[in-house]
Amino acid sequence: MGKNKLVLLVLGLFLMVESSWATLQEPVRIACVGNSITYGYKVANRERNSYPAQLQALLGTSYEVRNFGVSGRTLLQKGDLPYIETDAYANALEFNPDIVFIKLGTNDSKLQNREHLADFENDYTQLIHSFKEVNKDARIVLLLPVPAFTADITGIWNEVIKNKIVPLTQAVAYGTASEVIDLYQLFIDQPNLLPDTVHPSSLGATVIANRLYETVMLQKSQAIELFNSDQIKNRETQNFYGYRQTNFEYKGIPSKVVQPKRTAVGKPWVLRARFWGHEPQTDIALLERGFHIAYCDVADLYGSSKALERWDDFYRFMTQAGLSKKVVLEGMSRGGLISYNWAEKNPKKIACVYADAPVLDVKSWPGGFGKGKGSSADWEALKKVYGLKTEKNVTDFIADPIHKVKSIAKGGYPMLHVCGAADEVVPFDENTKVFAEGIKAHGGAIEVIYKEGIGHHPHSLENATPMVDFILRATNQKVNFATIPAPSAEYRSAAGWTVGKDWWAQSQDIDSLCKVNKEIDVLLIGNSITQGWGGTRPNVTYAPGKEAATVYLKDLNWIGAGISGDRTQHILYRIKKGNYEAANPKVIVLAIGVNNFGSNTASEIADGIKEVVQAIEEKFSPTTRIMLFGPLPTGIEPNTPRREKYDHIHAQIKKLGKQRNIAYYNLLDTFSDDKGFLKTAYYSNDGIHLLPEGYKVWGEFIYDNSFLNH
Repeated sequence: MGKNKLVLLVLGLFLMVESSWATLQEPVRIACVGNSITYGYKVANRERNSYPAQLQALLGTSYEVRNFGVSGRTLLQKGDLPYIETDAYANALEFNPDIVFIKLGTNDSKLQNREHLADFENDYTQLIHSFKEVNKDARIVLLLPVPAFTADITGIWNEVIKNKIVPLTQAVAYGTASEVIDLYQLFIDQPNLLPDTVHPSSLGATVIANRLYETVMLQKSQAIELFNSDQIKNRETQNFYGYRQTNFEYKGIPSKVVQPKRTAVGKPWVLRARFWGHEPQTDIALLERGFHIAYCDVADLYGSSKALERWDDFYRFMTQAGLSKKVVLEGMSRGGLISYNWAEKNPKKIACVYADAPVLDVKSWPGGFGKGKGSSADWEALKKVYGLKTEKNVTDFIADPIHKVKSIAKGGYPMLHVCGAADEVVPFDENTKVFAEGIKAHGGAIEVIYKEGIGHHPHSLENATPMVDFILRATNQKVNFATIPAPSAEYRSAAGWTVGKDWWAQSQDIDSLCKVNKEIDVLLIGNSITQGWGGTRPNVTYAPGKEAATVYLKDLNWIGAGISGDRTQHILYRIKKGNYEAANPKVIVLAIGVNNFGSNTASEIADGIKEVVQAIEEKFSPTTRIMLFGPLPTGIEPNTPRREKYDHIHAQIKKLGKQRNIAYYNLLDTFSDDKGFLKTAYYSNDGIHLLPEGYKVWGEFIYDNSFLNH
């Protein structure tokens, strides 16, 4: 045997052994410890829709997730119903978990338990140590309680949750070096997800499951050692909402860095300008996701050259320590001056800019030459910093961001502003509005979130998700749930279903039909619009397309596989886990994506649709033809953000039509008038759902193009 053949044989045997070993490895064990919210109390079909069950579905067979939630239980050992006295606790320890998610504290806010809150930190620490004793390498993650929207202050009371339980839990996370996830802010603006004011619905459980999935899948990078430099002086540490904050002087300049518990791959970081710790929800959420948060003092320098020099030095210090060469800039109020002036000078070093009610024109603030009152003290200080000694100096001043719009736009980095529309301190019309118009005119990418009726304060948003998602996308850290197979937790009878029937019942009905009906002509896959065709499913109660079906599908053996509320990820799950291929359809009609609009970008949705098409190709016969519609036309008016997203999605999926057995269609012209408005005879007022006449138009198109009528 030749040497090369011997090497190949040995390598082959090694790979076989390695593959066999991988299949024998035990799944990662995840314990979800908690109270009724973990258990799934009042969650429709809790066995499948509690957040531990949904997390299991997301993670797949490489993980084993168990639900150890018990209703009514307290973290406090002297509480009325201590969790540590339950069989579930003993079973969780016996499970020997690799990851432990602990969600306790809600019931500790009850009147009878509040008197024992002095023991909270100690009792929580003991609970954590008990899991570490059975697995010293266990990853412990503390979940902050969700808010309560109750009125009875003797029961579960949000004031205690917010002002006592949350800070105490963060203190425990700091003291035990445990990870912590802020569920409080994820629900604070969504009381609709807590129908009884305390317990998340099945859709609320989806929010939790997705967040835990992100945490499990967070790839850990090597930790950064920042403080070896001889230039570091006066170093001290403190607790920043459960994370270690280090205060120090770098080259004599006051600075701060907060370190995550797990450093994300790519080692992303945020450089925050001004007002450290004010409205910290975005910073906290990014720390959870492996970002470092940093601050270098440039107070009272108003974005001047001296401020830029300080940031130049600080940037070198952070990047030489190993953090990403592209930094996220966060500028609040007057922090907008330094953020954009530094970004304009260093475009290749910027991942993105998040600015909150930013000062962009110094004549607006602090000058007060426009609608705002300005600040005379700050105006005099600014003139001194910039050497503005004469009226002509002021008139000719162009060293602020408002005068650098063209250059900033050419930087190519995305920007997000969050602004109060009624801001009288830093007037929106004189700052962000003019700036954003200029950025767009010069081809830059900027998004503005307007807060109607809100002034300069409060900054930020209670739920930081829009800012966090923006930053995650800009740094390539965002999980695209549109591409991850997941069951839906939808349960509403308003979805056009028989009362008491949920998504799982609809999914089972479709699967049963596919098993019974062999060699069908058409399988219609999609969301509520597809569901609207009706058919023989027993639990669909609303079918505006029924008349069209009797005309255009009457001679065909077809199955309607649309489920209200479905997104690309739900279709992926149904195709991969179901038995749709048993029906062996000649044609598949795929219309999906519109329900993703609120959560995903056009590119993310397009990627989800591509995954669905690939899954269909893998599971169905090579002779099955796919009629790909993507999302059907949506957005009543042209030239709106919704229509633009629709156009961007279709621009990315149309090339799929070049593949064998895939025919791509964009029906925008078919459903629109000559001015681009969706025809009112075809669409309901939401610009999404078809009326009976719309189904006739779609049905005729399918009939004419499916080749089945030929």
